[in-house]
Amino acid sequence: MADIVPLETVEKKILLIRGQKVMLDADLAEIYNVPTKVLNQAVRRNRDRFPDDFMFHLTKEEKDEVVTNCDHLKKLKFSPSLPNAFTEHGAIMVATILNSPVAVRASIQVVRAFVKLREMIASHKDLAKRLDELEKKYDAQFRVVFDAIRQLMTPPEKHKRRIGFLRGKKGE
Repeated sequence: MADIVPLETVEKKILLIRGQKVMLDADLAEIYNVPTKVLNQAVRRNRDRFPDDFMFHLTKEEKDEVVTNCDHLKKLKFSPSLPNAFTEHGAIMVATILNSPVAVRASIQVVRAFVKLREMIASHKDLAKRLDELEKKYDAQFRVVFDAIRQLMTPPEKHKRRIGFLRGKKGE
C-alpha cells in the first residue's frame, strides 16, 4: 500500500473544466504510476470504452488556462499535444484498461476523492435549502442574520491587482 497516492493529493488534482469535475491524463498517469504516453496509448487502443461523458480533449485555450492556474501542470506548457480530461467514470475506466495492481489500488483513492467532492457539494446545497426554509419560517427580524450567513457562504471575489504605477496630476 506504500505505492498508493494519498487521498489529499488526489483531491488536489480534480479540476473543474466545462462544468465537469475531471482529472487530466498527466495526473492520472502519475497516480496510476505509468508514463502519460503509456496511459494515452492504452486509451487510444480502447477508444470505444471512453464515450464523451467519460473523456474529452482540452482545447488550446483550456490547456493554457490550466497551465496558468495549476503549478503542478507547468510541464504541459510546451507540450505539443492537448491533454485528455477524464471524468470520474473515465478515470476508473483507465484503471481497468491499465490492469496493473497499482492502478487498481490507486483507483480506489480516485473514487474516494470524487465521492468526497460530491458529498461536499451536496452538503452545501443542503445547507442553502435549510437556510431558505428557516428564512420562510421566521419573520423579518432575523433577515439580517440570514443575509449575513448567505454572505459567509459565498466565496469572495478575486480582485486582480494592477501592475505598475498610477500617474497623478502634476503637483501631487
